Amino acid sequence: MDFQTKILLITFGITVILALIIIPILKRLKIGQIEREDGPESHLKKQGTPTMGGIIIIIAITIVTLVAYFYYNHKQETEIAHNLLPILGLTVGFGIIGFIDDFKKLVLKNTKGLKPTLKILGLLFISVAYVIYLLKVVNLGTETYIPILKQYIVIPVYAYIPFAILVILATTNAVNLTDGIDGLSSSVTVIIITCLAIIATILGVKELVIFCAIAIGATLGFLIFNLQPAKVFMGDTGSLFLGGVISGVALYLKLPLLLLIIALIPVIETISVILQVTYFKLTGNRIFKMAPIHHHLELSGWKENRIVIAFSIITLILCTVGLQII
Repeated sequence: MDFQTKILLITFGITVILALIIIPILKRLKIGQIEREDGPESHLKKQGTPTMGGIIIIIAITIVTLVAYFYYNHKQETEIAHNLLPILGLTVGFGIIGFIDDFKKLVLKNTKGLKPTLKILGLLFISVAYVIYLLKVVNLGTETYIPILKQYIVIPVYAYIPFAILVILATTNAVNLTDGIDGLSSSVTVIIITCLAIIATILGVKELVIFCAIAIGATLGFLIFNLQPAKVFMGDTGSLFLGGVISGVALYLKLPLLLLIIALIPVIETISVILQVTYFKLTGNRIFKMAPIHHHLELSGWKENRIVIAFSIITLILCTVGLQII
């Protein structure tokens, strides 16, 4: 059994143990889900379900990534060890911003949460730091793979930096919007991360193979408690974290545009919200019964499990297509 498989299984086990410890604590502190009154009626019974459970994923990934860091340092493979830390910094940084937002909403009972301006500035600062690290320390360059053309193009650095930042922020927001029903975001993202792990293996980017294996183990461990009926929700703490994982790895692999294929479900979720808001402002009417689109499907009679299975199968197919065009 290779190190990546072992570390995936170890992370899975640690996540399950952490969940068994943290979920009762969240219950005891009454950190529960607040459902929208205008949302699907079936969601009202979820009121009070422990949320902010993304801290389970963050703690598990942080512990195991640091173990991997010391392991590779001990083996004197310092480049692999050092390159694990920036991607951890990006994702944990995003998770912390999500945690502050959740904490203000759920613990301090501030319904507005973290001010949007502060939230964007925080995400922007972390994104800029990560992109500069890739360019200046890893010397990654600005080559970006174009899936349709099946070739790389060099983007001028002055255009690449805002483009890369936009990829991170857009991906994070898209994953956040996908987190609306039991197990949906975690199911879809774990398939996307697995696809990126396979690509990293093909390209021989060992640090990303390791980090993706850790992220897969943690997300699967969390998913056990997140499937319907969910025992815990990830909140912004988890969704921003997982968005950071996907975007950070995709940029490192020079494959941000591939996300338009393999992460099409989160993209569609985002587009459905944009269309809904824009159309309502222009006409006063709605295109969907409710946005994001998974709520429209719910209100159209789809069961939550059916949506999760359908979206997961679509993502699996799209990831298979994505692997064929690399």
